[in-house]
Amino acid sequence: MKSLRRIITAGALAILARLVIRKYKPKIVMVTGSVGKTSTKDAVAAALGTSFFVRKSEKSYNSEFGVPLTILGASNPWLNLFNWLGVFKEAFALIMLPNHYPKVLVLEVGADRPGDLARILRIATPDAVVVTRLPEVPVHVEAYTNPQAVRDEEFAPAYALAPGAPLIISADDSYAVKMASRLDVQMSTYGVSAHAHVKIEHSGLALEHGKPVGMKANIHVGTAHEKVLVRGAVGEQQLLPAAAAVVTTLALGATLENALEGLANYAPPPGRTRLLEGLHGSILIDDSYNASPAAVEEGLKALHLIPAKRHIAVLADMLELGRYSVTEHERIGALAAQQADMVIGVGIRSRALAASARTILSEEGQVLSFDTARETIEPLRTLIREGDALLIKGSQSMRMERLVEALLADPLDSAKLVRQEHEWKRKL
Repeated sequence: MKSLRRIITAGALAILARLVIRKYKPKIVMVTGSVGKTSTKDAVAAALGTSFFVRKSEKSYNSEFGVPLTILGASNPWLNLFNWLGVFKEAFALIMLPNHYPKVLVLEVGADRPGDLARILRIATPDAVVVTRLPEVPVHVEAYTNPQAVRDEEFAPAYALAPGAPLIISADDSYAVKMASRLDVQMSTYGVSAHAHVKIEHSGLALEHGKPVGMKANIHVGTAHEKVLVRGAVGEQQLLPAAAAVVTTLALGATLENALEGLANYAPPPGRTRLLEGLHGSILIDDSYNASPAAVEEGLKALHLIPAKRHIAVLADMLELGRYSVTEHERIGALAAQQADMVIGVGIRSRALAASARTILSEEGQVLSFDTARETIEPLRTLIREGDALLIKGSQSMRMERLVEALLADPLDSAKLVRQEHEWKRKL
């Protein structure tokens, strides 16, 4: 019965969203990929916002429910019947009455299972597509026959583009470059590669009064060189959304100045290598939104950038890896041991991670293992001290934001964490 209600509701939302798009004809920019979609979506929306009336997907609402809700301009009604009635009321008002509707929709799209993006593409057809990263072992791979099947799914919006339409990809991603080369599109690239149309140069940690505040770099576009500062988060991957946003803005006919003006208001979303003050003068890198092997690798690089007495990697299970789970946890454990002074595994799958780390960090107490985020709280509260930098990361179901919250120097900073809605916090 629950599944039937879900199918009927998703179908009704899709029909209403299609009618709204048909009426208002907004330009649709779709952001897809396995890593960094939400940050890129937010940066693209910020950069375009000075030139167009823009609406973006809220948070990471990228599913067959999230996309039509964004098109309709409605918040997530969760399981509240009255909120759902409000959504349908707003939708009918959009269709039947004149409204001041956005000129550009920036839609994050994602897939958990085969066919998810096909369903979304039946709702909306993109006018431009931004592809973030298509890694070797993507998240959700357990639901697909192989990693390339995941990459094909994530790349599906690009196949839906009209000839000559803008396709923006990472110049550093060999899979995206190869797949894009087959298409008759207007391809533009971004990244650190020398061949990127928008190139990131001289990137590094931004410091103020000796404390890390974000990432800085030069962005090279043609003959222009401009500085960019991304506040509140750490890691070179935090600069890539800004570069992608510049490319997208130029592709849609606005200027570099427009893009940079908009990016001045951009802040990375919660739970993505966000910098927070921890207990006892420590620095927390809150990367608790989700986890995949590629994302953990970037998180470890971000941790290594922070000047610290001790670098501590607190890594929980990476879910939905299927047959790659054991080998990837072992690989990440060894990598963490090479980049951190202490490794803490959280979760059943991360026992393999901790065991692998112990082959490198063999001294007593350098590697610890716990089953849940809650079990990790008290030992870690007594362990950390001034000068420590901690990376805290794990898949969504591991709820690592609970650990971050317990380690905050200022409890009010909990408002900066992921999954703070009442509906999330009441879940076990």
